[in-house]
Amino acid sequence: MPDTPDIADRHDAVCVIGAGASGLAAIKNLREAGFEVDCYERETSVGGAWNWRHDRSPVYAGTHLITSRPLTEFPDFPMPDTWPDYPDHKMVLSYLERYSAHFGLESDVWFGTEVVSVAPTGDGRWNVTTQSTGGGSSRVQRYAGVVVANGHNWSAARPEIPGDFRGQVIHSAQYKDPAQLRNRKVLVIGGGNTGCDIAVEAAQQATMVWHSTRRGYWYAPKYVFGRPADQVNARRIPLRLRQWLYRKAVGFTAGDLTRYGVPAPDHQPYESHPTVNSQLPYYLGHGRITAVPDVTEFDGGSVVLADGRRIEPDLVITATGYRPRFEFLAPELLDTAEDGRPDLHLHAFARKHPTLAVVGLVQADFGLFPLAHWQSVAVARWLRLRVTDPERATAVQQKESTRPVASWSKRRVVPTERHWFEVDHGDYLRAVEGLLREMETAA
Repeated sequence: MPDTPDIADRHDAVCVIGAGASGLAAIKNLREAGFEVDCYERETSVGGAWNWRHDRSPVYAGTHLITSRPLTEFPDFPMPDTWPDYPDHKMVLSYLERYSAHFGLESDVWFGTEVVSVAPTGDGRWNVTTQSTGGGSSRVQRYAGVVVANGHNWSAARPEIPGDFRGQVIHSAQYKDPAQLRNRKVLVIGGGNTGCDIAVEAAQQATMVWHSTRRGYWYAPKYVFGRPADQVNARRIPLRLRQWLYRKAVGFTAGDLTRYGVPAPDHQPYESHPTVNSQLPYYLGHGRITAVPDVTEFDGGSVVLADGRRIEPDLVITATGYRPRFEFLAPELLDTAEDGRPDLHLHAFARKHPTLAVVGLVQADFGLFPLAHWQSVAVARWLRLRVTDPERATAVQQKESTRPVASWSKRRVVPTERHWFEVDHGDYLRAVEGLLREMETAA
């Protein structure tokens, strides 16, 4: 693509899209690898999903971490020891703000600026078109690489339920405060962490609560033997033994929830994303939450269930997750399938475009921040190798780009959209470590 006067060439600089946790980690690690960075953030401050002020934030008043502090913090910036085991969303946001301030990251962030398109120039570089979030004129700048960190928990996945409903239907993204539940009859759809949390909050505010799930899940307690459960499970032990310990821990704490009408799990522990909630069994046992099966249709003021029963809530909350969206990228750049699932090496590296990467598009049994850190370290060193030894970088890229998902995600998981990016924390970090070691050898 020929140069044109309206394209500003940033030469070896790298563009980062998004200033949430993953974007901040990318800025820091790219700078430490010697790159200039321009980060574009559509909102007016850092924090991404954890900043409740942002329009796209899924955070609600009662949001806490479901992974404990030591297994969530960045490895080079620990959370304060005085903080609780499971910090709330305000603490997490303050942590990200302090991380940004400590490393001086905001100087490289263009706030209130949205990325409109990212297009390859044909020589490994990228034309990035941006404009102010409120509209106005756009500008195009050329970069040596692009790191996408726009998050995957902001584009609501809404279930298609036939029929019409006279009551109110909202997605969990629109739920912000328990006052929305007060003195209402509430149906919560979805068995993930958000669905369980909202059902528990509804049990304390609503006059009636139904909790609808399509399948059974393993509901893990937050504490086992007086310690956060993920710290007990963090030990490097074989998967089968971890599964056995998990079943024992559930048996000693929550017990068999099928006696409350909850479906039995149709998979083994660790074959689905962990659902961590100590209060759900409590409110099921006290009759404040009624477990019901899947919803089949709406019918006026009624909701029809899979077993033929009808219930009459006045508020339905669909806690049915989110879909990844990259509106500024042509689908083929990420080898995106028809169902919307991108095919990336390590869920991070574009297989056909070695200067395009995504950070934070992963789910694990432990916290995301350490994974985003090591992903961005790998991306930075990957891009640096292209500068210092292009021939070797090409060889490494050709080898790595052919590796299937099974090479870094060895654990069997439930084959649903929710688990597209599910990985075992240990297996995944070992795969990233292998890539880093290969690049060090190459260098």
